[in-house]
Amino acid sequence: MNSVLDTIGIDPGILIVVLIILTLILIIVTLNISLTMHRLKRKYNIFMRGQDAQSLERVFTNKLKEIDKLTSSNEMQVNEIRRLNQVMDKTLTKHGIVKYDAFDDVGGKLSFVLSMLDKDNSGIILNVIHSRENCFLYVKEIVKGESYIMLSAEEQESLERAASYGNGDFIM
Repeated sequence: MNSVLDTIGIDPGILIVVLIILTLILIIVTLNISLTMHRLKRKYNIFMRGQDAQSLERVFTNKLKEIDKLTSSNEMQVNEIRRLNQVMDKTLTKHGIVKYDAFDDVGGKLSFVLSMLDKDNSGIILNVIHSRENCFLYVKEIVKGESYIMLSAEEQESLERAASYGNGDFIM
């Protein structure tokens, strides 16, 4: 054996040291793999404790059914939210009110104009005029922020307040 190592030019002492280092590395790797396998086996035993393959299969089947139910429920909720958003687009969510004295002999600002608009600034204006003898209510239609009927100054102010509702410009 020495003659083979001598012809190659390798010192037998160096070869033995290299083989010892490789053996130590292999022992460390083997121990690491053994510990990992032990941990995995322990986790597997905890997972399988008290369960046979059939009952575990039932558990998985039940969980998959629950996932299907949740998916179906989620789709129904998404459709319901879409429907609510469509309804919400037509809801009168903006408002503006202006109180005023319609007649000089009646004080206390008992007359008022109430504008109610949707997100497209379409809706109605209610003008309530209070006098000593009567109370009158007038309704005007608003389409995209415009009225086909001429508006009074109070009605125009109420419409502007409603149109800017939520923009920080609203003053009552």
